[in-house]
Order: sequence, then C-alpha cells, then structure tokens
Amino acid sequence: MNSSKARRVARKKRQARVRKKVTGSVERPRLCVFRSSKHIYAQIVEDATGNTLVAASTVTKGNGDSVKYSGNAEAAKFVGKQLAEKALAKDIKQVVFDRNGFLFHGRVKALADAAREAGLSF
Repeated sequence: MNSSKARRVARKKRQARVRKKVTGSVERPRLCVFRSSKHIYAQIVEDATGNTLVAASTVTKGNGDSVKYSGNAEAAKFVGKQLAEKALAKDIKQVVFDRNGFLFHGRVKALADAAREAGLSF
C-alpha cells in the first residue's frame, strides 16, 4: 500500500472511531470540519434530520477579499469566526466538535479556537 492510500485509510479509521461517539442533537448539533490541501470547510449539522444548519468555508463567495491564501491557519481562523457568527445569529450556542478523522492541530485547531473565541462553546 502506498503512503497516500495508507494515510487515507488511517483517517477513515479515525473518522469511524470518532463518529461512533460523537453525534449531534437538536440541543447540541455537530460541528464537522473537513480540510483539503487548498481549502477548509466547516458545517453545523443536526444529525437527527441530517440537515446542515450553518456552513462556512474558504470557497464561500465573498471570502476572496478577506483571505489571501485559503490553505493556512489564518484562513481557518477566518472560517471559524465566520461560522460562529452565523451560528449565533441562528441562536446556536453549543455544539459538539467533530474533527472528522483529522488530527487536532494546525488548521483544525485554529478553526476550533476561533469558533470558541467568537462565542461557540464545545
């Protein structure tokens, strides 16, 4: 197995292990993060119905002026702050954090910290 496939398989294992324990409810929906090499995406999902309540990413229209390069921690902080502002506008204050199999450091941690600073609690 080549290294990129091994990394992908290891992430899927971590993702399955985390998702067994982490589910979003009506009171505390799930904040799910996905990162690629160029972008970062975050959404708040209510798992009972499967609806996405709030979403933010570096590819959302209007972010081009605010973020110079979308694949770094600065862009992740911007997305976390933007997501928290949208969530608070919809009266969502508490969420369950789902790192989606990614390790909690770098861009994922920057997004989580910025969302916490902007008012979300998890």
